[in-house]
Amino acid sequence: MSRACVVLILTLPLLPACRPTAPDPAVALTDAPPPPFTDIRFEAPGVTHKITVQDLPAPYATRSYTNFPNIIARPPNALPKAPSGFQVNLYAENLGTPRVIRMAPNGDIFVAESGAGRIRVFRGLTATGTPERSAIFAGALNRPYGIAFYPPGADPQWIYVGVMDAVLRFAYRNGDLQARGPAQHIAALPTDGRHWTRELRFSADGKTLFVGVGSASNVDDPESSPAETNRADILAFDPDGANQRIYAWGIRNPSGLAIDPATGQLWCVANERDGLGDNLVPDYVTRVREGGFYGWPWWYLGPHQDPHHSGKHPELGSQTIVPDVLLQAHTAPLQLVFYDGEQFPSAYHGDIFLTSHGSWNRSVRTGYEVIRVPRHQSATASGEYEDFLTGFALSDGQVWGRPVGVTTDADGSLLVTDDASNSIWRVRYVGP
Repeated sequence: MSRACVVLILTLPLLPACRPTAPDPAVALTDAPPPPFTDIRFEAPGVTHKITVQDLPAPYATRSYTNFPNIIARPPNALPKAPSGFQVNLYAENLGTPRVIRMAPNGDIFVAESGAGRIRVFRGLTATGTPERSAIFAGALNRPYGIAFYPPGADPQWIYVGVMDAVLRFAYRNGDLQARGPAQHIAALPTDGRHWTRELRFSADGKTLFVGVGSASNVDDPESSPAETNRADILAFDPDGANQRIYAWGIRNPSGLAIDPATGQLWCVANERDGLGDNLVPDYVTRVREGGFYGWPWWYLGPHQDPHHSGKHPELGSQTIVPDVLLQAHTAPLQLVFYDGEQFPSAYHGDIFLTSHGSWNRSVRTGYEVIRVPRHQSATASGEYEDFLTGFALSDGQVWGRPVGVTTDADGSLLVTDDASNSIWRVRYVGP
């Protein structure tokens, strides 16, 4: 994530063409990105984008910029912007770096407050769209992130939590507002370096626990860097933590996992590598193929070789999977959910909503939004995506919000965590 990126970008050797520089004001003010690429000046609710592998520029077609956001307090009366017919209200605020958000089978809302080291639970809804009750389910955790209920279905017995170095679980029954006992250690996970988030999902049949573990670096070769062991992978375990194996590999940072409720297919969002220019390498959302290789660090998006590893592993070029939906590079998608509520119009049913934490490695900012991936009532995605919730970044380059987690509430509204304003936003459809 971005704090870790600062250290590594400044210490890794870089080619002259991609040495970090301050953003060029002339570029930021006058030059539009070449189609089909975009930035915050052209993001607005309902705007559709589509990037294909045929659109990819060459590495270092532009300089690589270090352009971290200037986070400010949310301006008075500022709200995220949604498409016509949707309304946004503040669901919760003053949280401790809220990140992953999940709805329990009984309708309670669980949130990982990663900065505060705790899991919070919300219950009920007032007439103003805020929770009726809030409680701390568990605390003293090491950067909690992923949350999963086990077994799948209406009557879970455990809540699994992904912390920076392990998978833990707490005994649970529907309606619990506090953990029934201390955490049980299920599995150790690699730690240190970049990408501390540990995302969790269970397969639809409950037999497999998927764990997303991001890389420890930008493009280090795992064959010569021990820190990359079992990283940039989606790992799989039995529910008791046994039988660790690699389910899919070469995914630089699979920070969000989700199971399609209609098909049981595993999907992920991924943060691709930095340092190759403004529009390279696109981040993505995709179905995850068991045993599939997605390129990192030697290749990307099919047979495109990373110049840091020229000549290495030629046999993997043809095996590198092209993801389903390519997003603007450096968008930093973190979480996704399949919309299975009834509150939005029927055209949204089964669509993917994903959060974009926003860029730091681009001359003009991109992301800082919630994205919709329309699937047109199919089991796949055709490659286009749509700006859904924008307005977190201001025209002067300052940023007051950074979306992270997303889930569907029991009433069909969408809940979005924001770790810049330490808030949760609620989006509902109110009519045309």
